[in-house]
Amino acid sequence: MERVTLRIPRQQVEEVEQMVETGEFPNRSEAIRSAVREMINESDASEGTSRDRSWAKV
Repeated sequence: MERVTLRIPRQQVEEVEQMVETGEFPNRSEAIRSAVREMINESDASEGTSRDRSWAKV
């Protein structure tokens, strides 16, 4: 596995921490890996169609 460093807003970190605390994910890394998998699956599903990259909105 490769390490990636990223910067995200404090509010998003707090929301991820909340998901870890409630047991939805075992740790922050797994929560972020899950989000990346979902983004990739969404992208694969929309292959060949107009892409609405809701995940890319800031």
